Amino acid sequence: MNKESFGKDFKWGVSTAAFQIEGSHDTDGKGLSIWDVFTAQKSKIKGTQDARKACDFYNLYKTDINLIRSLNIPNFRFSISWPRLMPNGIGEVNQRGIDYYNRVIDFLLECGIEPWVTLYHWDLPYALELKGGWTNRDIVSWFEDYTELCARSFGDRVSNWMVMNEPSVFTGAGYFLGVHAPGKSGLTNYLKAVHHTTLVTAAAGRVLRNIVPHANIGTTFSCTHIEPASLRYRDQMAAHRVDALLNRTFIEPLIGMGYPQSDVPVLRKLDRYRSGNDDRDMVFDFDFIGLQCYTREIVKASVFTPYIHAALVKAERRNVDCTDMKWEVFPPSIYHILKKFGTYEKIRKIIITENGAAFPDKVVQGKVMDEQRTKYIQDHLLQVLKAKNEGVKVDGYFVWSLTDNFEWAEGYHPRFGLIYVDYDTQERIVKQSGLWLRDFLSEV
Repeated sequence: MNKESFGKDFKWGVSTAAFQIEGSHDTDGKGLSIWDVFTAQKSKIKGTQDARKACDFYNLYKTDINLIRSLNIPNFRFSISWPRLMPNGIGEVNQRGIDYYNRVIDFLLECGIEPWVTLYHWDLPYALELKGGWTNRDIVSWFEDYTELCARSFGDRVSNWMVMNEPSVFTGAGYFLGVHAPGKSGLTNYLKAVHHTTLVTAAAGRVLRNIVPHANIGTTFSCTHIEPASLRYRDQMAAHRVDALLNRTFIEPLIGMGYPQSDVPVLRKLDRYRSGNDDRDMVFDFDFIGLQCYTREIVKASVFTPYIHAALVKAERRNVDCTDMKWEVFPPSIYHILKKFGTYEKIRKIIITENGAAFPDKVVQGKVMDEQRTKYIQDHLLQVLKAKNEGVKVDGYFVWSLTDNFEWAEGYHPRFGLIYVDYDTQERIVKQSGLWLRDFLSEV
């Protein structure tokens, strides 16, 4: 395997998210996000940690962008912080926030690195959460205004856009289970958030297309390869329901297929929140779909789990290799996900917008040895190449992540980065995996 085997137009990149790296949580007029408020409740985060400083990318962006350049990485995915641009989510625009992202974009281009902007990577303005957040249908118009601001401010230099990051995660963890911001729970909150997120995704796509007509517009999904725990019919059906819920709920309405309600009957309750032309307005023809795949899950039937009657068989109980997130290391998962999404005729092309792993790093004489992460990336790339060679329209691969960062409710313990960060000193050290990628991308 070498870089050339993927084709000369294959997109190689690295991904980040604003809240996880920027820090400067109240600098230069930035408003509160739901994650600022959630992490202030120390019991919600492992180690009672917060992201007020994180990796200090807000001040060290030139350092990190120069590191991207030194690693021969031509594309950088980052997100815009909505409350940094609009402190209250609507109304007043914070010019200092726009100026900041202009500096980041301009420096990326100066360094020969293509910016890929994600509009929403989970940091909803807290002022909008006080109005109901994703459970309030008004968020469609709120997000349209925010998208227009981003498109008009940055669209002259940014050609690659992603609307949402992993809607199944932020709706499920934030509005059903309550383990992520804003900490809401219950089926009603979840279903409202699901439907409004779907409407917003398509609406923002239309705004971008209108203002930046020649842009490359996509949106991303968290995808997990699902297998049944046994050949028993009830386990097979349980796996089918979980697959529909996790992998199909958001993509299928966007491409005109509607929600998979026959496979997940509880989704029929979404109908009470649909109105007017929603079936039409949920659809948008994206230029690409971003898939973010890390592992597989084994599923068994369970009468104790409401709504889907299925339960995960935890990886740590299955005598398999696991990451620090207790996710199974199973490289074929990304192949199966690519093949699955490759069957949707209305998906033009696919980009792996996140793939990576958290492992314990060994710092030895100023070097960071992470053989497990290096092998993880290599093995997953082989599976991506296999899918591509079999005709799947996969057009790129972005590693998660550039640097170690604040990993949401897990705090700073899991380290996903190609670059090690000492959170006390903000020193950066390129890991073995980063050096391998540098050499791989330098091959001619």
